[in-house]
Amino acid sequence: MTSAAEVDWEALREVAREAMSRAYAPYSGFPVGVAALVDDGRVISGCNVENASYGLGLCAECGLVSQLHNTGGGRLTHFTCVDGRGEILVPCGRCRQLLYEFGGPDLILETPAGILPLSEMLPQAFGPGHLRK
Repeated sequence: MTSAAEVDWEALREVAREAMSRAYAPYSGFPVGVAALVDDGRVISGCNVENASYGLGLCAECGLVSQLHNTGGGRLTHFTCVDGRGEILVPCGRCRQLLYEFGGPDLILETPAGILPLSEMLPQAFGPGHLRK
């Protein structure tokens, strides 16, 4: 697996910025783009897609996970998220849970506070292992 130091975070952030430029955010005016590395070396991305019925909007991470499965599955290893200015943004709590499902506690996130494992962003997370007990 690629270490956090070996990841070209700027290149990954640029993929997230490109995704953000395609976001559909006419209601909030807050476009978001995300990008991640997959354990097989793929780079995937996603953007938020809002809906007039606000509760039906999709966070960018939803699109990312959909692309993950649509292009062959796997596990997320490194992740970044940007706002409408292209600046680093942390995923919301709901999306941290979604990332946990597909990357686990060792998923590495680029955050405004630096590079952190998801286990620090979502401590004591509930996951698939809890359902198997």
